Amino acid sequence: MTRDYSQLFPSATPATAPSALARLGWQPFFAAQIDADTLTATPPVRVTAVHRSGLRVTGDGIEAELPPDEAVTVGDWLLYDADHPADSVLLERKSVIRRRAAGREAKVQLIAANIDTVFIVSSCNADFNVARLERYVALAFEAEVDPVILLTKADLAADPQDFVTQAQAISSRVPVIALDARGEAPRTALAQWAKPGRTVAFLGSSGVGKSTLTNALADTELDTQGVREDDAKGRHTTRHRQLYLTDTGPAVLDTPGMRELQLTDVAAGLSELFDDIEDLATRCKFRNCAHEGEPDCAVQAAIAAGELDPVRLTRFRKLAAEEAHNTATVAQKRAREKGFAKHVKRVTREKPNRR
Repeated sequence: MTRDYSQLFPSATPATAPSALARLGWQPFFAAQIDADTLTATPPVRVTAVHRSGLRVTGDGIEAELPPDEAVTVGDWLLYDADHPADSVLLERKSVIRRRAAGREAKVQLIAANIDTVFIVSSCNADFNVARLERYVALAFEAEVDPVILLTKADLAADPQDFVTQAQAISSRVPVIALDARGEAPRTALAQWAKPGRTVAFLGSSGVGKSTLTNALADTELDTQGVREDDAKGRHTTRHRQLYLTDTGPAVLDTPGMRELQLTDVAAGLSELFDDIEDLATRCKFRNCAHEGEPDCAVQAAIAAGELDPVRLTRFRKLAAEEAHNTATVAQKRAREKGFAKHVKRVTREKPNRR
């Protein structure tokens, strides 16, 4: 039976999308990229999980497995080609979160696409780390995703407000919420972001409560484990990124804990995160001021006046240097691969045909 996709377009009447696609997070941004004829021939599906064996996709009455594709990640929208699944077309992304892949290989790893709000989760215990939270916030800013910092296990902390105060100092643009991830508290605390038709994601270390929060929002029954008492390190429970659908709320992405979060291609995100330092730098006497003792340095003046924490400046320098190094390294690898591909193509073209 031919499906009617006329409701998917912003100008259509009624304005609401079919329930299945609305639950998946279909929005006018994606509908504007195609026409009704294309949708009828290749209906939209969303990637809900990525495994080594392939991609799991879901649409309106569609559940399918596609061949693996490194260029596609959880949250992506595809135009599904039932006859040739590998030829399904990737739609332009509204947002994408990525990092430099763990290990020595210089490549970018896609984390998730088309996320509206990312909940950056940490615990009110030894897991709490301002520098790590800054990395996640920079990723979110670069992806143009709204970040919210969630501090779990607040009920177990002697003074949860101290953790909240430290997190609030990261950026005035990032809300900070301390809560108990169990029970009904997450539904109430996160209601303004966890709305129908939206997509939210939980990012953070292992054992901080991401799966517990997913259970609260998506009515799932994911296995959860506590942290080790000696060092507050989490135990891995989630093994892969999975997008869960809800009947009356958002699509919810649960992710494995990240042991390593290397930044690459996030210069704009760092500028937004450390906009206070960047603003001060514009007031320095010298345009190339290194903020290390030059005369009339506004950054050092702010530190002397107690208006800027010198540790924050140190973290900014470290992240900026890391980002610049990783971005250059990845760019060099891409250039080498592109040059090698051109070489192979030229040699193949010039090589005489052999009978």
